[in-house]
Amino acid sequence: MTDRVLVTGATGFIAQHCIIQLLEASFSVRGTARASGRTREVADVLAPHLSGPALALLAGDFDVVRTDLGANEGWPEAVDGCRFVMHVASPLPRTRPKLDDELIVPARDGTLRVLKAAHQAGVERVVLTSSIAAVIYGRERVRRFDESDWSDVNGSRIGAYEKSKTIAERAAWEYVNSLGGDRPMQLAVINPGLVLGPLLSPDWGTSGELVKRILERGVPAIPDINFATVDVRDVASAHVAAMTSPEAAGERFICAIENHSMMDVALILDEHLGGRGFKIPTRRLPSIVLRVMALWDGTVRLALNDLGTVQDVDNTKIRRMLNWSPRGLREMTIATADSMIEFGVVKPPR
Repeated sequence: MTDRVLVTGATGFIAQHCIIQLLEASFSVRGTARASGRTREVADVLAPHLSGPALALLAGDFDVVRTDLGANEGWPEAVDGCRFVMHVASPLPRTRPKLDDELIVPARDGTLRVLKAAHQAGVERVVLTSSIAAVIYGRERVRRFDESDWSDVNGSRIGAYEKSKTIAERAAWEYVNSLGGDRPMQLAVINPGLVLGPLLSPDWGTSGELVKRILERGVPAIPDINFATVDVRDVASAHVAAMTSPEAAGERFICAIENHSMMDVALILDEHLGGRGFKIPTRRLPSIVLRVMALWDGTVRLALNDLGTVQDVDNTKIRRMLNWSPRGLREMTIATADSMIEFGVVKPPR
């Protein structure tokens, strides 16, 4: 019998790439979404990217059930018969919320809701999608960060999203570590950086906003902002490896390549698309201008905590324990841009 995996947030960017790799690895997959009747919609997105055997699994044994991270209803049925759970769903805003708890409460309580339902159903292992937002924020970035580090929710330069990821992940570890029994449920956590890579549909999510803004000249020049980036396909492979590798139980994994600047991304886009009429900004934007823009642009405001800093993270552990070999910045940037053009997210110049 094929092992079944529940993937929460099946309409999302990372979750759909996880589902593709699970189906290709011959797992049976059930997804969740906040609305009912999404099975055909998700299957139509995934189908063009699957091989024959994976397509057969998609057609014969894939469904998306209705659940909500804010309610208990539906979760017992969602996890029923599943050996593994990938809890990928999490609120990721395009603008800063008015109150931090608008993000913190659903992220924390939703995570605990999934974990409790999984434990009651006898799930063997849960892989939780966290973020380096739970690792590097609220602290001075004068050194390299690894999996032993946690963001300081009371520190400076930390926003509601970073707080929500930190509090939700800590709550997950506390809950799982409290479980007893001969075979307690296992937890592994993936902490991605800024996720780029190929879109599967016109829904680009928040993580692709960086590339979209550069392509559309949504910023007049390039600010001094840096990110530890990662390709969504490598995030998905990390999830599958963390689910199947015995040594991954009880571990968290920073999932990102080395720090790169927003200018690095812009220069790649200029080289790749400049000859096709795109006018990519490659001048430096003074930091004071970005701060002024943030007064009326909520998305820009989210980036202020990364202004003038680097995200220096150590990915030794994931490379060693999960045999992880990530793509480079150029490949993930071009894949993001080309797929945005393909799906009409960004319109090519006339």
